[in-house]
Amino acid sequence: MSADETPLLVVEGLTRRFGGLTAVSDFSFTLGRGEILGLIGPNGAGKSTTFNVITGFYRPSEGRILLDGQRIDGLKPERVARLGMVRTFQHESYLSEMTVLDNIVIGLEQFIARTAERAERVADVARRFGLTAVMSEKARNLPHGSQRRLAMAIAAASRPRLLCLDEPLTGLNQTEVNETLGAIKALRAEFGTSVLFVEHNMRAVMSLCERIVVLDAGRKLAEGTPEQVSRNPDVIKAYLGEAA
Repeated sequence: MSADETPLLVVEGLTRRFGGLTAVSDFSFTLGRGEILGLIGPNGAGKSTTFNVITGFYRPSEGRILLDGQRIDGLKPERVARLGMVRTFQHESYLSEMTVLDNIVIGLEQFIARTAERAERVADVARRFGLTAVMSEKARNLPHGSQRRLAMAIAAASRPRLLCLDEPLTGLNQTEVNETLGAIKALRAEFGTSVLFVEHNMRAVMSLCERIVVLDAGRKLAEGTPEQVSRNPDVIKAYLGEAA
């Protein structure tokens, strides 16, 4: 297997406990270079916990995580980001009293030192996420859709190797959904960005992702192409509470 064929992200036997509660149990998957992988599951399945462990906000109780062959389990989030994995959150992580421009600049400071290069990158990512016209607005004054796009712009500005998106489409209208999916696809096409995509909008997941992993009660329930997963009786039961 050549270097380009090896997975970018490898998660092996991931387990995370909170006291007597096991939120994620023996969960394993891989994500290829340039792949857009969906991670789905019912509410409470363990998706956000998995995100938090992978990106360094929680330490795993067991298992290991490798990014491009390097173990990252136990590293702090800022170190993980420096290695090329950046995430968004379900709840907004921007600085609400600062402008859109300043939010993106602050997010880039640890990655790009030169002012001119940073300004060029800020302008580029603002254009990609439809924020050019609101750069001088305070983040708190933006409509919800623009706030969601700002969070993604901050994460994508450093052009990470792996962009982890935690329910980025929540509250967006269909036009905003389509524009956001287009921006994600463009990042992959132009920069080879890999994407780990957690989302409840199943139509968007099925259209964007080449492969989907399904979590239920902290364990892997299924894995496959969108077509395979959508027809899996166990997945249908987990979502609908009834047999197919």
